[in-house]
This record gives sequence, C-alpha cells and structure tokens, in this order.
Amino acid sequence: MFDFDVGKLLIFGIVALAVIPPKDLPRVMRVVGQALGRMRRMASEFQGQFMDAMREADLDSVKKELDSVKSDFDNVKKELNSIEQSAKIDSSFDPAMAIHSEQSHAIEAPKEVSQSEVSLTGPKPDAAEPVVEATAPVAPPPVAEPETAASPRDAAE
Repeated sequence: MFDFDVGKLLIFGIVALAVIPPKDLPRVMRVVGQALGRMRRMASEFQGQFMDAMREADLDSVKKELDSVKSDFDNVKKELNSIEQSAKIDSSFDPAMAIHSEQSHAIEAPKEVSQSEVSLTGPKPDAAEPVVEATAPVAPPPVAEPETAASPRDAAE
C-alpha cells in the first residue's frame, strides 16, 4: 500500500519526536495504529467485494454459456428425435424371419407336379368359325444328288 522502508520509518519517528511531546507519544501511536488497522480492513473489504463481483461476473458468464449450451443441446435433441421418427423401420419388416422363411422353402422337398389347369391346345373354337383340319404332313422336296465330275477314263470310253 504505502512504500515504507526502514530508513523512511526512522526519519518519520525522529520528526514525530520533535513535533509531538514525549508524554503524548503513546496516545498518538495508538491512534495512528488504529487508523492504519481501519485502512487495512477497508482495503481488504474492498478487495473481497471486488473479488466477489469478479466471481459473480464469471458465474454469470458461465451461466449464460451453460444456458446457451443447454439450448443447443435441446435443439440437437429435437433434431435427433425428428430424424429418428423419420427413419423408424416398419415393425412388420423382420429381415431375420424373411431369411428364415426363404431358407425353409429352399430346404423343403419339391412339390409334386399335378395336372395343369391351363389348356395347352388353346381355346375351343366357336361354332361360327370353321374348323380347319390339319392335313397330312407334306414331304420335303427331294434333294438332288450332286454330280461328280467325269473322270478322264469315262470320257475316253
């Protein structure tokens, strides 16, 4: 607070002895000590109030930051809930059951083939349309035998 060293205190004591009579000196020293004590208490009280204000200001900024983080967290939570709702899989879709049923159908013995209900000859013609009977198959045209070139011996004969 005050920058007093030993030399300055010695000079202050000598001046005080010259100005203050020796019989009043103890009373003056007591009053000066009480005044210094009050000044120190006021200084420490001011310093404590200043530190409290700093902590409170720091707490306010921390509270504001915490509130902003909380609001950001709530926004993210809402977004995740909306994404979760949009991405929900239908509960009737069960891939494990689908694979199991495919495997069981593949393992089962083949079913016997029965008479087909579908006619392979086509629909029966109506009475108004004339029925064309199939005729005997036509034989393919005969294939001509390839002629061989006459050998010189055949030409000489």
